[in-house]
Amino acid sequence: MRAAPGPEEIRRTNLGTLLQYVHLHGATSRAELTTRLGLNRSTIGTLTAELATAGLVSEAVPRGIRRAGRPSLVVRPESARVYAYALSIEVDQLRAARVGLGGTVLDRRVCDRPRGLPLPGTVAPLARLIHEMHREVDDDARYVGTGVAVAGRYRGDDGTVRLVPTDGWGAELGAALGSVGRLTVGNHADVAALVEHSRGAAVGCGNVVYLHGDAGIGAGIIAADRRLAGYGGYGGELGHMVVNPYGRECGCGSRGCWETEIGESALLRHAGRAGERGREAVLSVIRSAMHGDRQAQYAVRRVGEWIGFGVGNLANIFNPEAVIFGGTLRDVYLVAAAQIRSRMNAVALPACREHIRLRTPGLGPDAVLIGAAELAFARLLDDPLTVLTARAL
Repeated sequence: MRAAPGPEEIRRTNLGTLLQYVHLHGATSRAELTTRLGLNRSTIGTLTAELATAGLVSEAVPRGIRRAGRPSLVVRPESARVYAYALSIEVDQLRAARVGLGGTVLDRRVCDRPRGLPLPGTVAPLARLIHEMHREVDDDARYVGTGVAVAGRYRGDDGTVRLVPTDGWGAELGAALGSVGRLTVGNHADVAALVEHSRGAAVGCGNVVYLHGDAGIGAGIIAADRRLAGYGGYGGELGHMVVNPYGRECGCGSRGCWETEIGESALLRHAGRAGERGREAVLSVIRSAMHGDRQAQYAVRRVGEWIGFGVGNLANIFNPEAVIFGGTLRDVYLVAAAQIRSRMNAVALPACREHIRLRTPGLGPDAVLIGAAELAFARLLDDPLTVLTARAL
């Protein structure tokens, strides 16, 4: 039987809970924190004072309020002073951002990634993007860590990235980043799912499927407010759900996987542009379809049918409250939403489909970057007392 928590453990928990709330919700009055967190006013005052002394939050009298009595101080995350770096390694590009506490993107950089460039080849350009940003950071700003989003499946217990060739890539990248090389790695769809669940289009939804499209299809699944990882951490490979046993051969060795019907190559093939590739090629098909190009319209319609078919099956399996379309699937969804919904309704059971919200990312293209930054912030939010005692992140 576990012993009751002592005063110090309770204090640590309360500090983390308060900082997490302000991190997610932004500027919040002490009065609201008292109500939301179920703590008394004096406890909230003590906790916010400690976090302010540590440089994690600031407190100020709200501006523009004229009424009798002393107004409740407003607590804000120190977004400009406490930050993480975020990296997104994508098929055609490499993106980097400096993200402040509270989820504010303070700086961002991007460079092209040649198709076929192996993961180890991304180390030098990624390090260059980070170092460019780091030269502009104030000396008194405090670095938390670096979150990295990759296309392969990620196993959280040992940091292993599978389904992509790593060849010691993580250690090499950490060494190249030097003082800002404290890495935490996650999967594109997983980190986007988590951040859309906490501060994006799926706030308030306990069961969410986030679908991320580029050359392949990835998914992040939230079940009962927790990420569904599966045994070994490799759950979520919905792109390799077989939907058409007589379909095209997939790169995984199977036939008729979902991504062979809804991925980038499928859209471009149906549009008569099989020799093209990349996000810009996908957007070109979308634009052509919107301007009346019949071949492009056929391609969008065909892919939309298969998206709806797969989502209908996911509705029956996971019974989600929200399905979010990210990456290139966002662009397809925007022009084929009605068709996707119709096909989903034809496949899904009424009890599983009636409540589903089909959405695009509330955080837009920043969802993956902000999600990657959340990986780096997790340690701080879990135990701010480490910062209070060590005076260093």
